Amino acid sequence: MIKHLDHVTIAVRDLAGAKRFFALLGFEEQTAVVISGERFARYMGLDAIEADHVTLSLAGADPRFEIQLLHYRVPEIAGEQDIARLDRIGFNHICFAVRGMDSVIATLKEAGVEVRSELSAFHDRRLVFVTGPEGITVELAEWLT
Repeated sequence: MIKHLDHVTIAVRDLAGAKRFFALLGFEEQTAVVISGERFARYMGLDAIEADHVTLSLAGADPRFEIQLLHYRVPEIAGEQDIARLDRIGFNHICFAVRGMDSVIATLKEAGVEVRSELSAFHDRRLVFVTGPEGITVELAEWLT
């Protein structure tokens, strides 16, 4: 079912500082976009969203692994009280690459796991958020290529 760790997303206040830190560990900037609008607001479970989304990767890593940085412009960063919120500083969510996304979602639903978003396509993947242990956010990614 799970193939490997896909990425870790970290919400940050200092985007340039975070990029510098991960560059020290060998991560290289792959893409940098601004995510906004109804599609992302709905996917992230927020009323509105505008955020810098920077993807860092390790050259030659097999399997591929990414650190994704989120620098929120809107909404204001939430406090750390609610671990399930995706608009807070620090640990954001963990994502696992999967094969057979529809089957995986069905299995999770049958087990009573909360599916938190619609299945959505972004950066060559089909993605969905689910609620993990202790309310943490877990994302599943199925690569389309």
